Amino acid sequence: MDYTVSGRDILLHQPDLDLDETLDCGQAFRWVKTAEDTYEGYRLDSFLRISAEDKADGVFRLHDTTERQLLDEWYDYLDLGTDYGELKRRFSEDETLAKACAYAGGIRILRQDKWEALSSFIISQNNNIPRIKGIIGRLVEHYGGYPSSQRLSGETAESLGFLRSGFRAKYLVDAVEKVNGGQTELERVARLPLAEAQRALMTIKGVGPKVAMCTLLFGMHKTDAFPVDVWMKRALERWYPNGLPECVSGYEGTAQQYLFHYIRNCG
Repeated sequence: MDYTVSGRDILLHQPDLDLDETLDCGQAFRWVKTAEDTYEGYRLDSFLRISAEDKADGVFRLHDTTERQLLDEWYDYLDLGTDYGELKRRFSEDETLAKACAYAGGIRILRQDKWEALSSFIISQNNNIPRIKGIIGRLVEHYGGYPSSQRLSGETAESLGFLRSGFRAKYLVDAVEKVNGGQTELERVARLPLAEAQRALMTIKGVGPKVAMCTLLFGMHKTDAFPVDVWMKRALERWYPNGLPECVSGYEGTAQQYLFHYIRNCG
């Protein structure tokens, strides 16, 4: 990563980043494409407007952003410290992953807030992206920002009726109670080995294997977490019936994003 300060903006020089592939691929639900090559969105209550200034050279403009905001917030969120070029070279030892990396080489794993990721993926289950965004939008509007688990304390499935989230409201309430009560303390979960962390999250009502893995990958940056949905089941059956190749070891979740995008669009 390299960057320069340009007036009130930051010009970020970052290869291996594509805004569509990273911000609109289903790993986060608070980004909106407002113009060609421009997105606006949030991490919790921190706002960012980002544009692709020069796609060919990997130049991006972070509007109205200070150097301190870049280094304190968006450096981690956009995972700018990870060399995705090296990961793609490693993954490309496998023929299928070589094609997937070539097809959507600008995917990065966003480092989201633990609670925001957990609650968002609880809302996301058996749902489509426009409706997920609508529910989260109503939640944010009601609370004047993304509410912490503490702010949601005392809510019931009935009091959350304004979300129009259906059966997911009772699961969100259970998550609030378990996180606040310490039964599922997210900082502790993040330190557990993958299998233990998944089991801990699945003590929350309505959190199954996929929601748990999504939370671990996108909210706790456990890059070995491998969410499996219908698309990934097809990918595994078609290309990896005997398991994933050794070249993705430790980064199964990162490889999953390339495979997910590839099989949905080209498979």
